[in-house]
Order: sequence, then C-alpha cells, then structure tokens
Amino acid sequence: MNYTISQVAKKTSLSIYTIRYYDKEGLLPFLHRTKTGNRIFNNHDIEWIELICCLKKTGLQIKDIRTFIECFTNNEPSIEKGLQILTLHKKNVQQQIEDTKVHLRSIEYKIKHLPQMYKNKLSESSL
Repeated sequence: MNYTISQVAKKTSLSIYTIRYYDKEGLLPFLHRTKTGNRIFNNHDIEWIELICCLKKTGLQIKDIRTFIECFTNNEPSIEKGLQILTLHKKNVQQQIEDTKVHLRSIEYKIKHLPQMYKNKLSESSL
C-alpha cells in the first residue's frame, strides 16, 4: 500500500516539515517519487521512519542516524557497522535509564520529605 506524505505525517505523528527535513538530511534515501516529484511511502518506509523517531527520541544524533541508515542502503551493506551503532546506542540508552532512576529517587525523596522540612524551617524561624 502506498501513502502520501500527509498520510504518513498522520500515521507517525510527525509534521510534513519534519518528514521533508529527514529526507533532505539523507535519512530517507529509499523513498520513491512520482513523476511529478511527490514522495511515495510504503509500509516499509514507515517502519524506517518509526525507527528514526525511536533513535532520535533516545538521543542518537541525526548524523549518526544517517550513518546507521547508510550501513543498509549502500551497495555493500555493512550490517556489522549498523549493529555496532545500535549496540553502542543501546548502552547509552541503558545508562540514561539508570541515571533517570537515580533522579527519580531523588525527586521521590523530596516529595516525601519536603513538606516536613518546610514545616521544620517555619517552626525554627518563628522561635
């Protein structure tokens, strides 16, 4: 099944501008176009866009996403290099998760103890 850019924007919750930007940045080298130059998307293209969004949302830079995509779209695909990029990114995401858990514990501690700390401070200042 083929989709227009506006249909893909709705399906992926991206703006048309963002999809065009990704294409301009070389992140969508596999797209086909109509005779009039309009982009044509298929389900496989949408899966790639969703992966791009996932990688971007988890902190991978556009240049690194481009390098990753190039690993699979060049004449001689470099699956090993692509997997290496994903493996390193996975480690970074896991570290982000651990860091976020530490921050969450700190926030939870403050939520639990801040009201009492505030009351103590008020009672000290009224002495």
